[in-house]
Amino acid sequence: MKSMGKIALAIIIALAIQGCTSKKNHSRGVYMLVDTSGTYATQMTRAGKVVNYLLGTLNPGDTFAVARVKSRSFTEKDIIAKATFDATPSRMNAQKKEFRDRFQQFAKNLKKGSAHTDITGGVIQGAEFLTEAGAGTKMILIFSDMQEELDDKTVRDFPISLDGIQFIALNVTKLKTDNMDPRRYLGRLANWEKRVMNAGASGWRVVNDMEQLDRIFKES
Repeated sequence: MKSMGKIALAIIIALAIQGCTSKKNHSRGVYMLVDTSGTYATQMTRAGKVVNYLLGTLNPGDTFAVARVKSRSFTEKDIIAKATFDATPSRMNAQKKEFRDRFQQFAKNLKKGSAHTDITGGVIQGAEFLTEAGAGTKMILIFSDMQEELDDKTVRDFPISLDGIQFIALNVTKLKTDNMDPRRYLGRLANWEKRVMNAGASGWRVVNDMEQLDRIFKES
């Protein structure tokens, strides 16, 4: 009888473990930051290509948001479009169409780039958004030259928490000064990688080839 009790207990434990595994959260949360400062604001056509790719890739239950990076970016007002996609195909298609339309309208109306570039503020806002979304996989995409330029009143030099978030820098264009000294470009990327990884990020990658957007979700 004791052996039967042990077997029953083992079965209960196995079923409990299986139940926990089946409840694993497989949804994805993607927060895309789009740099609208200076001359980088001319890159909106390329940014739109990334948005369209993501809309075609994300599934029901996934959450997607696009926000602008400008002089100060730590605010929900800079979110251009956001959605958690419905399981009903017709509803999900309508959500994606509305999302695409909102971004296209934003890009069309963007006439002038902002004076400064608050990437850190956008990253903090994105981390908060993804935490609230409760996605199983969290990802922040930064569509920028990664050159942060803050005004003298904006404070961003403090520790931040980016636990479990994957980072991908997209379309990191080279500045004129980078062409003269490539170490500036490489150093800028290395500094950002160090900063986000020290803040608890789960990964950092750079994708510059817009024909290889499938690499965005590689190893995610």
